[in-house]
Amino acid sequence: MNGKTKSKIITTMIYVFLIVVAVVYIAPLLWVFMVSFKTNAEIFSDPFALPESLYLDNYTFAWTAGKLGIATLNSFIVCGVTLILSMLIGSMAAFAIGRMRFKLAKPCMIFFLIGMMIPVHCVMIPLFTRFARLGLSNSLVGIIIPYLTFSLPTTIFIMTGFFQSMPNELMESACIDGASIFEIFFKIALPLSRTGLFVTGLMTFVANWNELLLAMVFISDDAKKTLPVSLSKFVGPYNTNYSQMFAAIIIAVIPTIIVYCIFSNQIVDGLTAGAVKG
Repeated sequence: MNGKTKSKIITTMIYVFLIVVAVVYIAPLLWVFMVSFKTNAEIFSDPFALPESLYLDNYTFAWTAGKLGIATLNSFIVCGVTLILSMLIGSMAAFAIGRMRFKLAKPCMIFFLIGMMIPVHCVMIPLFTRFARLGLSNSLVGIIIPYLTFSLPTTIFIMTGFFQSMPNELMESACIDGASIFEIFFKIALPLSRTGLFVTGLMTFVANWNELLLAMVFISDDAKKTLPVSLSKFVGPYNTNYSQMFAAIIIAVIPTIIVYCIFSNQIVDGLTAGAVKG
């Protein structure tokens, strides 16, 4: 067996493996999408058969009676505010650590990285008691703050690699031309690191969009609950309406799928660029 034949066999095996992995991940989502158009009777009679007709009442019930409309709006507000603040504050902190020379740069980086090692369960009770005293326990601000806190370490870690990979000559030329540190950051460094912003932005959005524990503990008002908390109401202690629950799941995952499909190329490029320092 020559080298060319061996290379073709290895390539074929890789493609087969990737196809199998893709089927394993995509098949459950396609099944949930198919079942969401069925009635409960159809699901229990034959869960893997195609629906006899498109039963759209499941989506109508999930959106209105299930209050997914207001829950989706709350999730967009929380994730949007957290996304903007984490990208702005995180990129500014990463620029200071990666490009500005000061003695506390490494201790600051270690301090932020410690935040990646602290589970949210360890600080949930102290946060709840403190926020209850401040009147933030039943408000969207009360979950935006911890979401932002737990999003910053990852943003700072990734963005620091992007800023450190930028050539020193570019920053020195800007300084010689009289640019201030804020002009260098907003006009030069930030535009050049937009792939990193795509990566951190998607990670922050998806993580906060799917977060359940903090939102369930901190929010008790139905009008302020986020999408994952509203999804949990479709599962009862004695019975579960599976068709409506699957419709609600599809509504919940559609935004993340759309975002990833739009920015998939930028995400791959960003992860590759952030892993290499010049």
